[in-house]
Amino acid sequence: MAEAAMPHNAAAIYEPSLFGTYSKKIGMWLFLLSDSLTFGALLYAYSYGRISIPNWPTPFHSESIMNATIMTAFLLTSSLTMVLAVRAAALGNDGARRLYLLATMACGIGFIILHGREWTHLIAEGLTLPIFPAVPGQASASEYAGVSKTVPQFAATFFTLTGMHMLHVTLGVVYLGIVALRKNFIPILLASWLLAYFAIPAYSPFHYASHVLLIAAIVCSIILWLKPKIYDAADVEVAGLYWHFVDLVWMFIFPLVYLMSTKIV
Repeated sequence: MAEAAMPHNAAAIYEPSLFGTYSKKIGMWLFLLSDSLTFGALLYAYSYGRISIPNWPTPFHSESIMNATIMTAFLLTSSLTMVLAVRAAALGNDGARRLYLLATMACGIGFIILHGREWTHLIAEGLTLPIFPAVPGQASASEYAGVSKTVPQFAATFFTLTGMHMLHVTLGVVYLGIVALRKNFIPILLASWLLAYFAIPAYSPFHYASHVLLIAAIVCSIILWLKPKIYDAADVEVAGLYWHFVDLVWMFIFPLVYLMSTKIV
């Protein structure tokens, strides 16, 4: 009876990876493909409402457009620093890699803060959803309050689309923080959650949304405990794919939601 033996050139007979790339990168591309369907559906819902409803509102004034423009500048800058982080990681320059990742995170945090400021202003002016708690002193006769009553689809699609994107940016900042600082980022996450939870008023939607940071800290702690590792250039490149995708989605949201909904006086 012939003996079964592993050939000496066993490594050569395995099928090569898809498109000659590594599994983590393929996994991220597949995730982004599925995520693009989610954002595509949200963008379609907003566009369909805009086309099908004759009195679709255009409530944004120069202040909102200026704020959104600065937010866009933050994301474009973060794309540049992310490219530099990937390049530094490929060259083996750990100091520069960490510095550029932290710069990317700073731009992302700036985007989140400005977006939260925009939401807070719009909600205070009356643009809200039924699930949002009432804000003390909320305007009830303003232009935005009229939009929520006459065309509720605008507020629903606006908050869903921009809220989903804000969530992705937040998770992207957490992702980059873990890649840059590993377990040292967990205390920062917990401190950020405590600060957000106690500093943000209870009537704000962000008061409850701050629990995303707590959940992220728990999930990241479990991952780092189960599989502690030093993230290499491939991990930075994969994180860069996610971050560039989030930036790209905003390039659709900014003109569609803000620029095309500007009130021209």
